[in-house]
Amino acid sequence: MSKENVKIVKISTEYITLGQFLKFADVITNGGEAKQFIMTNKIFVNNELTTQRGKKLRDKDIVNINNSLFFEISK
Repeated sequence: MSKENVKIVKISTEYITLGQFLKFADVITNGGEAKQFIMTNKIFVNNELTTQRGKKLRDKDIVNINNSLFFEISK
């Protein structure tokens, strides 16, 4: 993963949940899709596989979706 492939996602709160993040980053179109998307894709947060829609993402966290979409949370 190189820095030019990483999309920065700015948040104004202390954290954002994975489900909220997917909608906020335009990965899914609505919150109702989050559970299905998480169950059918490989999502890593800081190199750890996660299936928790409520996983809290904080400043500097890296989200990797299927080794093709990369995001960094920034406050």
